[in-house]
Amino acid sequence: MTFQMPAVAGLTGLALRVRDRDAALRFYRDALGLQVEAEDNTLYFRPEGGVFTLTLEVDPAAPRRPPRSVGLYHFALLLPDRSALAAILRRLLESGWPLDGAGDHGVSEALYLRDPEGNGIELARDRPREEWPRAREGVAMVTEPVDIKGLLATAPTTAPLHPATTLGHMHLSVNDLESGETFYAGSLGLNVTQRSFPGALFLAAGDYHHHLGLNTWGSRRPVPPGATGLLRYGWRIPAAALPMLEQHLTARGVFFEKTNGALTATDPFGIAVDLAGG
Repeated sequence: MTFQMPAVAGLTGLALRVRDRDAALRFYRDALGLQVEAEDNTLYFRPEGGVFTLTLEVDPAAPRRPPRSVGLYHFALLLPDRSALAAILRRLLESGWPLDGAGDHGVSEALYLRDPEGNGIELARDRPREEWPRAREGVAMVTEPVDIKGLLATAPTTAPLHPATTLGHMHLSVNDLESGETFYAGSLGLNVTQRSFPGALFLAAGDYHHHLGLNTWGSRRPVPPGATGLLRYGWRIPAAALPMLEQHLTARGVFFEKTNGALTATDPFGIAVDLAGG
């Protein structure tokens, strides 16, 4: 049997291991404006609308993830419109938080930065689908300069992350694109949306430009056990599709765990992928 990830599936959150609790609060709560709940050594951050959850597991003794190693490249927080992106940009500029850069990808405008422990973050807004550049095999994302002046003109004041901000996509540094495609397209049923970008592969549920990016641009070194960085991320899929996914994974010999009806599989790069129905 085959399984196709339903087009309505979406990303629900991710978990990172970090060392510095106070620095995380200053960035995610104070700079980005996310709401926070604390439970022992775990911090839960959400936008006001609660659309996704960023979980930080605090371990001051954790070894630092080596630079340019397998794991998180960035996670993308998707704002609902251009003015919301401009408002959070103004907030970051006023706080003095540095940006790594910006890119107009045709399908979206994006700003890039890092949290206090070097985890990559993209803040983005999508263009309407009818404006997305396309090629015969799918979308044709590019990287061009962002009109920062024009962007800022859409929001005269600052604001925290919009309540409707979602987790738009995950982008991973990997050591092999082929094994990534086998797992994410073959086992989880994502569609390959672009493979023409050198050293990268983009996949999505349905015809979105991408929910997942994989690239081999780093050194491909492994991450030490217990290191800081990405631990897991999650999908929400229609409840009716979850048994079909379970059968598909079983047929392909993919190991997974089942807890309270949700499935967890581990990708070829050691990252746990949670799949829950709803």
